[in-house]
Amino acid sequence: MFKIRKSDDRGATKIDWLDSKHTFSFGHYNDFNYMGFGVLRVINEDKVKPSCGFGAHPHSNMEIISYVLEGSLSHKDSLGTGSIIVPGDVQRMSAGTGITHSEFNPEDDNPVHFLQIWIVPENDDISPSYEQKNFTEYRKTGQLTLLASRDGRNGSLAVHQDISLYVLDLGSGQTYTHPILGGRMVWVQVARGGVILNGHPLKQGDGAAISDEESLAFSADEQSEVLIFDLSHL
Repeated sequence: MFKIRKSDDRGATKIDWLDSKHTFSFGHYNDFNYMGFGVLRVINEDKVKPSCGFGAHPHSNMEIISYVLEGSLSHKDSLGTGSIIVPGDVQRMSAGTGITHSEFNPEDDNPVHFLQIWIVPENDDISPSYEQKNFTEYRKTGQLTLLASRDGRNGSLAVHQDISLYVLDLGSGQTYTHPILGGRMVWVQVARGGVILNGHPLKQGDGAAISDEESLAFSADEQSEVLIFDLSHL
């Protein structure tokens, strides 16, 4: 199976301070054909105006990853964590038994552009926790970088689910082939630029649901940044 989710077909929330695109059903946007993909439940592409953001709100039993593309994002939570997330950073918050947090654009002039990703955990009611790491020094053009995994291997963030989250950085004219292990399925999300994936053109904001394929063959005609979610079947 190879099913493309076009950027322009995503759901949307647009209010005074927020422009958000929803790959899967979220909030007031409901599409029973896009309730998630395996344990991957939410991919929201958010743009938040300066000095605005999401006030304190609760979560439980969800793995939440924030991935900043431009600008900066201020995070505060009920664990006492306070941090600023910038491009190159990846944040993982395990909501578990319950956590309250806020996300705010601390800048006066520049919007923040980031991806908010939710993953259903293997087990409910774990202890809430937080982790953040900058991967800039590890990422190289033309290479795959592991950002998050169940076992936190190779310096990745540890998520409470059988997934591996990678970022693929490609320059113009570069190609990359990534094998898919038997029994796994993959979601690809283009965060920046555009690629040809197994013969299908994908632009920024597009996603693709893939199963029963042996490999992913990427090529790029511009600088591109692609997230790859390697997932077990439910």
